[in-house]
Amino acid sequence: MAVLRSIGRFLRRPGAIAGLVLLALILVSVLGPVIAPDDPEALVATKLQSPGGAHLLGTDQLGRDVLSRVLYGGRHTLLSAAIAVLIAAGVGVPLGLVAGYIRAWPAALIMRLMDVLLAFPGLLLALVIVTIAGQGSTSVTVAIGIAFIPVFVRLVYGAVLSARGNDYVLAARLIACSPARIVLRHILPNISGQIIVVVSSAFGWAILTGTILNFLGFGVQPPTPEWGADLAQSKDWLAQGWWASTFPGVAIAIAILAANYFGDGWAAASGGRRRRRRRGAGGPTVVAGTPLVGPAAVTATAEEVMR
Repeated sequence: MAVLRSIGRFLRRPGAIAGLVLLALILVSVLGPVIAPDDPEALVATKLQSPGGAHLLGTDQLGRDVLSRVLYGGRHTLLSAAIAVLIAAGVGVPLGLVAGYIRAWPAALIMRLMDVLLAFPGLLLALVIVTIAGQGSTSVTVAIGIAFIPVFVRLVYGAVLSARGNDYVLAARLIACSPARIVLRHILPNISGQIIVVVSSAFGWAILTGTILNFLGFGVQPPTPEWGADLAQSKDWLAQGWWASTFPGVAIAIAILAANYFGDGWAAASGGRRRRRRRGAGGPTVVAGTPLVGPAAVTATAEEVMR
């Protein structure tokens, strides 16, 4: 019921609804092979044909359909960002839980390693990893995932430290619950709201970082469609055909806005429930999904780290 109430509050916020609508528009790229009018790598018309007619978004500098390339390119960009965030969360969340709850030498080792990684800006760290691992879409995805791991570790670590002193954790200790059960059954559900906010924010940053790396030529290679790579290939033809680079750029902006709107909407909905709990006269019961640290602060911290 708590989750359903959060979803209801989330859907009542205009920004959240706008984010979902934008996200739905981007996800049509998944259906690229079905709805794309042409083969994205085929030369289907004259070069730099203006938008309209048979080619709604025009053609690029080689005569390829821009709409088809945007649809197909979105599949690669969004999938790469999603996998990168899964890598970061799949590694960072468990490490943050362990470091925050155990507080022994493994915690010190984990956090010192994260401090080393945080010494590098996310984009610079991803560039270093790609340079070592070699060019390619797989290298870019893994590099972004590794670069974002410290974000999840730090934020989950702080949330667990905040939760350790709550009554429900102390009660679980009194009845001799194992540390694993306390972390997985009591602490993790209560910081899930924060994790969702960080995931949505990280997804937007992963899209931006991935397109930058592909723009620089470290990832997808021509003629494979990808938003960042298409921007790089079309930038020299901006005066003759603005549409060839503008529409991939617009797609990138919409994707990032969608992720941010979703995160802001969820943070506001979760924060509203937390404020109502504080005003209430209830006891120390904590509802699953209630953030223990302000979600807006979590988002701000994540964005600072990812820069």
